[in-house]
Amino acid sequence: MAHEMSFTRLLDAPADKLFRLWTDPARMPEWFCPKPWTVRDVQMDIRPGGASTMTMQGPNGESFPSLGQYLEIVPNRRIVFTDAFTGDWNTKDGAPFFVGIVEFEPEGDKTCYTCTVRHWSEESRSQHEQRGFYSGWGIVADQLEALAKTI
Repeated sequence: MAHEMSFTRLLDAPADKLFRLWTDPARMPEWFCPKPWTVRDVQMDIRPGGASTMTMQGPNGESFPSLGQYLEIVPNRRIVFTDAFTGDWNTKDGAPFFVGIVEFEPEGDKTCYTCTVRHWSEESRSQHEQRGFYSGWGIVADQLEALAKTI
């Protein structure tokens, strides 16, 4: 698909634990950003049309608010979200950046974990790749897997 980036990895954790971590605002700061970055002020309304808000916090005081909305929730299998809306189908100021699709496919006690992002333009896709989509989301997958092994 045009303007898309994706990666798949087999994680050594069951899908239900990975999904639980993706949908627990209290646990997001433990894994969601590549360290030393973290997130704070996480609020999640886990339903289609529900809002997701958080602030990404950098090691040098950088602060980036992230507002979005869930489009689809299939427990233990799939989460689809976007920054095009801010909850209950309210559009946000500024151009949307992407739609994110996270899929959890059980494989025994492991999970085939696929993250896909679809951008509105090639320029946005290229920016996201240059900002480190593959390395950053890969690190986050490692952190998610490690945390899932502890719950």
